[in-house]
Amino acid sequence: MPDPISWEFAWPYYLAALAFGYLLGSIPFGLIVTRLAGLGDIRQIGSGNIGTTNVLRTGRKSLAAATLVGDALKGTLAVLIVRHFYGQEMALIAGLGAFLGHLFPVWLKFRGGKGFATFLGVLLGAYWPMFLLTAGIWLAVAVTFRYSSLSALTASLLTPVLLYLVFDRIQMAEMFVLISLLLWAKHHENIGRLLRGQESKIGSKSKPVPDAAAASDNGDT
Repeated sequence: MPDPISWEFAWPYYLAALAFGYLLGSIPFGLIVTRLAGLGDIRQIGSGNIGTTNVLRTGRKSLAAATLVGDALKGTLAVLIVRHFYGQEMALIAGLGAFLGHLFPVWLKFRGGKGFATFLGVLLGAYWPMFLLTAGIWLAVAVTFRYSSLSALTASLLTPVLLYLVFDRIQMAEMFVLISLLLWAKHHENIGRLLRGQESKIGSKSKPVPDAAAASDNGDT
């Protein structure tokens, strides 16, 4: 049985892995691809979020797909690069950094996405069988209920449980407990709207919002 994460490495190494992951994770692909496509600032559209779901509200599925791939791969690369040089434990720290970078990018005044694409990307780099299972859970819930936030919340909740009980990956389970808690915290407004029956469904289009305050009323995944 693998040991739980030990904290015996020198702290500078942990901080370096975290910082490297953060820098990769803070690249705002949703903002970049929509600007390159001539759509302006994605933060002024729909929910004001920079993630895949809000990019999809522009009606440009290709841009949403590019955002999904970019946001996922930055998590994957953070894990794979650090693992190559320093091993699995440090790679998980880099994955956490990538997730934090997506949620709180310094370039956007720490206002980033909700994190599920990067969650999947980190999981792909860390342990691809669990990535496939988590993606399958997301897809099943999305097809059934058509709520991106509900799909992400369900899949992220089950991921650390399955890592521990089914795959016996204790280190990963520990890290994904933390990542899942952060993801749920970022979705607190979505959770409220789901409970009130006011959450937007996948594929729904939204009008531009005038400011960030209005955007916060329509957050997405």
